[in-house]
Amino acid sequence: MLLGTRSQVTTTSQLVTLHSVPGFRFPHHRQNCPRVTPFSEGSSSSPALMAKEQDGSPKVRHPEFQRMRVTLTIGVIGLCVTAYILGAWQGTSNGISSSLISTRTQCKDHVRSSGARLDFQAHHQVGFNESALAVEKFTPCLLKYSEYTPCQDPRRARKFPKKMMQYRERHCPKKEDMLRCLIPAPPNYNNPFQWPKSRDYAWFNNIPHRELSIEKAVQNWIHVEGDLLRFPGGGTMFPHGADAYIDDINALVPLNEGNIRTALDTGCGVASWGAYLMKRNITTMSFAPRDSHEAQVQFALERGVPAMIGVIGTERIPYPARAFDMAHCSRCLIPWNKLDGIYLIEVDRVLRPGGYWILSGPPIHWKRHYKGWERTEEDLKQEQDEIEDLAKRLCWKKVIEKGDLAIWQKPINHVECVDSRKVYDAPQICKSNDVDSAWYKKMDTCISPLPDVKSEDEVAGGALERWPKRAFAVPPRIIRGSVPGFTPEKFQGDNKVWSERVNHYKKLIPPLGKRRYRNVMDMNAGIGGFAAALMEYPLWVMNVVPSGLAHDTLGVIYERGFIGTYQDWCEAFSTYPRTYDLIHADKIFSSYQDRCDITYILLEMDRILRPEGTVIIRDNVEVLVKVQAITGGMRWKSQIMDHESGPFNPDKILVAVKTYWTGKPVQKQ
Repeated sequence: MLLGTRSQVTTTSQLVTLHSVPGFRFPHHRQNCPRVTPFSEGSSSSPALMAKEQDGSPKVRHPEFQRMRVTLTIGVIGLCVTAYILGAWQGTSNGISSSLISTRTQCKDHVRSSGARLDFQAHHQVGFNESALAVEKFTPCLLKYSEYTPCQDPRRARKFPKKMMQYRERHCPKKEDMLRCLIPAPPNYNNPFQWPKSRDYAWFNNIPHRELSIEKAVQNWIHVEGDLLRFPGGGTMFPHGADAYIDDINALVPLNEGNIRTALDTGCGVASWGAYLMKRNITTMSFAPRDSHEAQVQFALERGVPAMIGVIGTERIPYPARAFDMAHCSRCLIPWNKLDGIYLIEVDRVLRPGGYWILSGPPIHWKRHYKGWERTEEDLKQEQDEIEDLAKRLCWKKVIEKGDLAIWQKPINHVECVDSRKVYDAPQICKSNDVDSAWYKKMDTCISPLPDVKSEDEVAGGALERWPKRAFAVPPRIIRGSVPGFTPEKFQGDNKVWSERVNHYKKLIPPLGKRRYRNVMDMNAGIGGFAAALMEYPLWVMNVVPSGLAHDTLGVIYERGFIGTYQDWCEAFSTYPRTYDLIHADKIFSSYQDRCDITYILLEMDRILRPEGTVIIRDNVEVLVKVQAITGGMRWKSQIMDHESGPFNPDKILVAVKTYWTGKPVQKQ
């Protein structure tokens, strides 16, 4: 009998090698041998039976019968041995064959041989329709869709009003208009540079746009140098570089002490401000609309900097209240003083108690710049006066104005602000405490209330630890019981669980512990345990909390010093194609399989995943079998593996790699 053995498994993907997969078994091959039973004396069926003489004389053993019994015994043993060897050889030849593991880096291919390939067959008997297992082969979309952003499609945007930037907000296609094809990478696409080189360089073929290099040449946003894009770090108000500009801010507000960890950059350009804040351990959520500045958010993500397509229009930006330690606008062209101050009121909602708002560009330092801005002194002075007045009515204190910078600070609580409503008629403090809801929710012209305090010195909602202690300190929302179902003990337990899971992932995906992955997305982030477990690596995580959950945990994630957003996965994410290296999905498909077609969720993952990017999906085995059947037609290589706790857990892990392919160049007539 041939016993099954556990073996190392090596994936055939072009990018990642899966080693030592626990619980994975090659198919067992058993060869049944005839059972050998010695012939017994006196058996009537034995050919070697010594016949009795009719006269009752004793039995006589003839030599030819003895030789026949020995020969038969040896023959049967020989057949068993031959069958055993044949079965072992057949199992080896079926389970293991030579394969190639190809790793594409930049413009070169490095290929090395391996003696094994993954067995992608499902080893779990699952009740499932045979027709559902038929693999749908998804064809590539036309090359014109290589930068397709479904919910920010410029053609669809023209149908909506321009008032308050409504046409730049999310407008997703109806189901019948959704593309059921694979978004192609542009011809000659190359893997992005590793961080930190990616901060300064990108491949032109990946984002073939020259517009900003011409339009913003004097401001040093971006330069085209042969087949490379170079980012000097300049911006509209800091043409000499973001580093020097940040030094100017640091001289006014301390940035290096760990009190400021999360920042918001409105109208971010190519996100140089956020890129250079990273070396100060400050993570910035940069956002800008898809507008005439073609692909600015795509440039940011190609550099390895967090960014989203977004705009402050009529709806709340998709972040919880009290999320950011600092907000920034550098000539972002947002009319802060208009429409009853609704835009600055929205910044106040997402700004943490004691947080800072930094403004540079019009109208700050207007006496020097009014001619260059082509505006009158009177107009600019009026705009600044109105912003100053609005900030006072929001209970903000102006910290300083120096040179091109002006900085305000939000109060740590609303004790004095409540009393000041007797003086200021507007804006009033909102009566509703629903301050975190921010998915397709209209903005208010009232001030979002802060949690109650017992004294004027208490920080509303609770004070935060300095970074990096903040990441593992129990968040104030959990201490206060604001998130049902979570206690300090459960918080600590969640950290332990995700630490163990990430250690398991590193065994499955060795590049995870290196510099292979920079832009990471967690599609169902919980309270941020996955991101916390990855802190030691040079990467950042976009923590996504699905909208409509019973318990909103995104505020907890921000209190830990991480960033994220709300999202309904029945719709497309607000980003460009090919912007994430690694996507992690925990229980997403079991949560959404009754809400929408999970095929479109997988197609969206394929859209935002870079060629040769990696996907980790955790779910029950029945769901993963369905998912794997769909990805079989998406040019992914995948493997279902056991849960880190062992093979008896019904939850499994699917690891997949998107293969490298590009669209074909359009033939010019």
